[in-house]
Amino acid sequence: MKSNLYNHPFFISIIVALLVNINGIAQQSDLSNYRTRFDFKTVKQVDNSRLLEVTFMALNKTDRKDQLPVYEAEIQFFNILNDEEMLLGTSKTSNEGIAQLILPENQKYRTDGEGYINLRARFNGTAALSEEEGDLMVKDLHLDLNLTEIDSVKTVTLTAFTVDSLGVKTPVSDVDIITYVKAMLSKMNIDEGTISDGEYSFTMPQNFAGNPQGNLTITSIIDDNDEFGNIIQEKTVHWGTFNKPLKQDKNMLWTKAAPIWMYVVLTILLLGVWINYIYTIANLFIIKKEGDNLSSEPKKNYTVK
Repeated sequence: MKSNLYNHPFFISIIVALLVNINGIAQQSDLSNYRTRFDFKTVKQVDNSRLLEVTFMALNKTDRKDQLPVYEAEIQFFNILNDEEMLLGTSKTSNEGIAQLILPENQKYRTDGEGYINLRARFNGTAALSEEEGDLMVKDLHLDLNLTEIDSVKTVTLTAFTVDSLGVKTPVSDVDIITYVKAMLSKMNIDEGTISDGEYSFTMPQNFAGNPQGNLTITSIIDDNDEFGNIIQEKTVHWGTFNKPLKQDKNMLWTKAAPIWMYVVLTILLLGVWINYIYTIANLFIIKKEGDNLSSEPKKNYTVK
């Protein structure tokens, strides 16, 4: 028996189009069309804890805008010394393809002869994804942010040094640093400089708007340094200005509320109009009543002699 489907070419075209689209989607989702990107970085944070972060993405080989996060991938973080791996912890990538591990300020690291901390992040791979690994090495830099005001001169001072195994502090030089002030939606660059002999200072620009309490949050950042990586230091200080909102004029011609005298005049005029209406209506009733009385009186017959 012949199918009735052949009698409906419109439905056949829809089915063919769906099959073609499904096949195209499956081809686009084929992992062979993607290459993986495994980025590993570390940031020493404001509280001196250290953030280890991996960004794991799949990038389309032909369409660079097509990026897919690799999520639920288990990432292992190691501290390495002489090819010996010490596991620091593990973390799984989020829906954005990011895995993070935060190590406390008092974390003990193994360092090489030059004082570098060797770190490694590893994804062991699955049946669909190959193994990925990233290495980096940084020295532990101590960054201090000091905010002082002497004779009304607001000064920002930054000190940077390393500490060896014996506790000896060594000032650093030739380290670029950027200082920002946190704004409502972003951050404002207020100074860029280079640390020399372990110190850098500058005079804080005047008249920065703070929060309602007059506080400013000042952030200094060493960004992607070859030797020390990324370091952030931040403090809040009562250096901001807060302009109280101007007292709004009330009852003026240009405000929503009119002057008082206008309300008084308008009220008198409206009262006069309504009194006139009432007076007119009352007189109409009086006239009507008198007319009714006249019509109800008996008519007198007059005779002419």
